[in-house]
Amino acid sequence: MLYLERRPAAPLDRYVRMLWLTRAPGIQQRRERILPNGCVQVILNLEQDYLRECPEGAPDAPMAPALVVGGRSVYEIISSADMADLMGVVFEPDGFALFAGDAVDRFSNRSLALEDAWGAGTRTLRDRLRETPLDARFACLEAFLLERWRTNAGKRRATPAGAVRYALERFGRVPALTTVRAMAQSTGWSERRFSQVFREEVGHTPKVWCRIQRFQQAVRLLHAGADVRWAEMALDCGFYDQSHFANEFRAFSGVDATTYSALKTQWANHIRVE
Repeated sequence: MLYLERRPAAPLDRYVRMLWLTRAPGIQQRRERILPNGCVQVILNLEQDYLRECPEGAPDAPMAPALVVGGRSVYEIISSADMADLMGVVFEPDGFALFAGDAVDRFSNRSLALEDAWGAGTRTLRDRLRETPLDARFACLEAFLLERWRTNAGKRRATPAGAVRYALERFGRVPALTTVRAMAQSTGWSERRFSQVFREEVGHTPKVWCRIQRFQQAVRLLHAGADVRWAEMALDCGFYDQSHFANEFRAFSGVDATTYSALKTQWANHIRVE
């Protein structure tokens, strides 16, 4: 398997966390559980003219070959067969708003055909990427995103994006210690108004976002092989107690933390479905 990633140059680096590609021809087909991190992605299948939808307890079903995958607050299941030739874009938590053309929460917990989200002009993107040598594909995708950024920058509806970014930074440092009410007061808004703007710009309410970040902090520690002292880990990650940690971990991932810790997965947010 080949896996590469790259952070784009300015000005896209303010909005896009990472471009990535993977090529795994002949990989054994299996299902994988993808854990939620709250960020929006664009995914393009360059091998086949569809991506697979993998509902639990049902056969795979074809979807569009290029998708906007909204920020998730619960796991989803994918097929490893789609990794034969795949590219993607991971947006910063508040980065997709400029590209969305709509409130970001309208994309949350769903996958939408890229053409439906961004229009018919996206039809040729997959063809261009397929025709581009592997070592130039990142530049091709970055050029496409930069053109869309230039087009949308002048149309961007006025939003207090600076306050949302400030809130994300504060929540990122101490997701368990900064309350939504205190954050709203620091921006000068009501709690209701702050939650509305945050949801429209990020895709989740502040409370859900902080829950996802606590969960992701635990995932990173477990994947790194941290010594597991469950009660201490629960408190270090901002959960009320070990029971709260266990319930939240299963709610977001579909498995318990002990099972995840024992799996020793290659990627922190991928779990093979047995």
